[in-house]
Amino acid sequence: MTEIETEAAPIEETAKLPLNICDCGLADYHEVLERQLGLWERRYRGDIPNTVLIVEHPPVITLGARQSANRLLAGREELARRGIDVVEIRRGGGTTAHNPGQLVFYPILHLQQLNLGISEYMRELEAVGTELLGQLGVSARRRRGLPGLWVGEEKIASVGVRVSKFVTRHGMAINIRNDLGIFDLLVPCGLEEVPMTSVLNETGRRHAMGPVKRKLGGLLAARFSKYSLTSYETCS
Repeated sequence: MTEIETEAAPIEETAKLPLNICDCGLADYHEVLERQLGLWERRYRGDIPNTVLIVEHPPVITLGARQSANRLLAGREELARRGIDVVEIRRGGGTTAHNPGQLVFYPILHLQQLNLGISEYMRELEAVGTELLGQLGVSARRRRGLPGLWVGEEKIASVGVRVSKFVTRHGMAINIRNDLGIFDLLVPCGLEEVPMTSVLNETGRRHAMGPVKRKLGGLLAARFSKYSLTSYETCS
């Protein structure tokens, strides 16, 4: 699920830029979206190095750029009554959902600096998710033509990205210990009768999110820190 703009971004001369990883905790979707946009602009100008935001969101349903894949199974009023926000955004793909216990990460990366094409970048995201899930005891796989990660016929992770001027935003959501009932209110990514699963469902283990986030940070550094210089911080 990718949306692309291809105007070239400037490539800074500075070598050995770190990968900044920022743990945003539990944060409102709108606030994190605004943060992404600000970071994207600064990354495009070369003011900051590659950056990844790691976050959990309060309950929210997001609608992607592919209108045919945006399908809600409950009305806006009913969703509001349940305390679930609905946000329309410009990223690849269709409807998906986020809630606490789901691990979401948003890379703001300069693909030219990393010598990655867009398809390669998508595979890198899926590889990070596969490795993380493997560390948590879940064997996940890709499926041809269906971005994200699967355990058998059940989906455990979704990918939706936007690449503009060769700088990325949006990213990947992995179900760790979240309430999967939220997915009963939509058709995930426009795919009919696709059950969702989580690490908790697959293993019975309720992992603390802090250690899982740190595992993810290490995997992101291995994939995207070209010079092995990484900072990991909590962002306010």
